[in-house]
Amino acid sequence: MLLGNDITGELVRGFAELHKYRYLYFVIIFTLYILILCFNSTIVCLIWTHKNLHEPMYIFIAALLINSVLYSMIIYPKLLSDVLSEKQMISYPLCLFQGLSYYTSVGSDFLLLAAMAYDRYVSICKPLQYPVIMNRITIYVCLILAWLIPAFETSVMGGLYSNVKLCSFSLTGIFCNNSLYKLQCVPSVAISIYGVVMLIRIALLPLLFILFTYIRIVRISYHCCREVRKKAVKTCLPHLLVLTNFSCFIFFDIIIVRLDSDLSKTLRLTLTFQSIVFHPLLNPIIYGLKMNEIFKHIKILLSSLITLVLLPYYQMYGI
Repeated sequence: MLLGNDITGELVRGFAELHKYRYLYFVIIFTLYILILCFNSTIVCLIWTHKNLHEPMYIFIAALLINSVLYSMIIYPKLLSDVLSEKQMISYPLCLFQGLSYYTSVGSDFLLLAAMAYDRYVSICKPLQYPVIMNRITIYVCLILAWLIPAFETSVMGGLYSNVKLCSFSLTGIFCNNSLYKLQCVPSVAISIYGVVMLIRIALLPLLFILFTYIRIVRISYHCCREVRKKAVKTCLPHLLVLTNFSCFIFFDIIIVRLDSDLSKTLRLTLTFQSIVFHPLLNPIIYGLKMNEIFKHIKILLSSLITLVLLPYYQMYGI
């Protein structure tokens, strides 16, 4: 069973009128994909190789950036293939796998952001108990649950989707996500109910927990000294920026796409494309620029690379 992608197909056909533009489009998307892989992988490697970054906060950041890499690997290879293909087709099982993998990654992000919020709460509000509470076991449990819970939730959803009857074979997005819901002949009540339950468990509850912890941090920081308030702003601001950026795109994906039928294809394409570019690309930039310890290692790395590149010229001209 094959599904067609009408929006991507329409876009590709538009570029195909001038054949060279199709390859230009491919190069642009491929460049973005490489940048996403490089930016995220660089920070993950820095955290892995430097002992002073082996703290819970940085470990959770590394896990979040690994998720961004997996998120991109779910979407970009098929998108690049579609750009170069005359017909944009995907089998239903592969589409289902892509959609479920996408939501597994999304759920993991919310749970990892919740773990990071709890880590900041303990660090700022209970500093004396921090080494006891945020020990290795706590970190491992948080990481395992952040990946296993969404995987279990989406696997159940996959079982429900595997038995539905399809009447439409044309996707309304540039990859398989909520578009699957609109392919059914008759909307499944079980899928709708379980979808809401899954949304509450892996997105809404972690989001409410994050908001609760940050409200507590703000209240306690307000009554503390200036140094505590400065630490709270410095370490919490990057997480809040990532959370805001991520929540906006997920709101579009889950709420607007499912309920809306009046969005033009161009607007839908633009918003969806922003979500697959900005989310995985902005995360490493935010953490790289806003987290001082990571930024220091990035500067050292860039300085070493520049020296390595310019060294042959120094030796050649005796500078």
